Amino acid sequence: MTPAACQTTQSYLEELRARVDAEIDRLMPPANEFPPSIHQAMRHSVFAGGKRLRPILCLEAGRLFGGNKSSLLRLGCAIEFIHTYSLIHDDLPALDNDDLRRGKPTCHVAFGEATAILAGDALLTLAFETLSVPQAIDKARRLRVIQELAFAIGTNGMIGGQTVDLEASGGEADGPKLEYIHSKKTGALIRAAVRVGGIDAGASDADLERITVYGERVGLAFQIADDLLDVSGSAASLGKTPGKDGRQKKLTYPAVHGVEVSRRIAAQLVGEAQAALEIYGERAHRLNEIARYLVAREA
Repeated sequence: MTPAACQTTQSYLEELRARVDAEIDRLMPPANEFPPSIHQAMRHSVFAGGKRLRPILCLEAGRLFGGNKSSLLRLGCAIEFIHTYSLIHDDLPALDNDDLRRGKPTCHVAFGEATAILAGDALLTLAFETLSVPQAIDKARRLRVIQELAFAIGTNGMIGGQTVDLEASGGEADGPKLEYIHSKKTGALIRAAVRVGGIDAGASDADLERITVYGERVGLAFQIADDLLDVSGSAASLGKTPGKDGRQKKLTYPAVHGVEVSRRIAAQLVGEAQAALEIYGERAHRLNEIARYLVAREA
């Protein structure tokens, strides 16, 4: 991806992020609403500067199939609440024990462990409250969206991946286990984001199969890129502590396959993601750009 193309995509993503942020701000309790400590902790983490990748992928997948913009935006915000809850808990001393997230003190550092746990719980609860509000789509479709997300973040998805990640730390290099961790811990919610965008928009089963392939490949490529940035990035550019994966002896793609092979795998996954959407031609232009950008980014 050329620097100019990368900048163009980044500008587009910033526009969408601003729309998502405005809706998130509207949906969340004000910081001074009683009890203020929990609402301030929730907002501290949600507005710490994330890329809003998952909401954006949801929006773009829904747009591909002519979805309702308002409904998709609300759905994207719910996904971001889920993602932020997972980050708050992931940073806790009992798990990754990280002091920085997106360049700011992690929630437990800023507000204490107990409040951080409650803030994560509150965001997960807010996500399903947001999803349950009647929308412009039919109830059966909304129920399918809720079921899809619940499955993606449970023991068959994000929590399962996090569990195996914890158990694998310090162990021997294991390619299949590594792919399981990445596909579940990170990839499952990214895959779900594009799928629920399609479901919300009324995509056909064939369309959902194609967008699922895209989501799976993009989700794994994104995590491989994160692994690579942990090796080569700085705290200033990443907004989090670099090099922790290596120090904690975590299973990562560079640790198992090496840096150059990991880069080639990520590039191949992007190609497969784009091939899955080839049938849509120019309509899938933005999704293809996002796939390329995710492995070309520097933070």
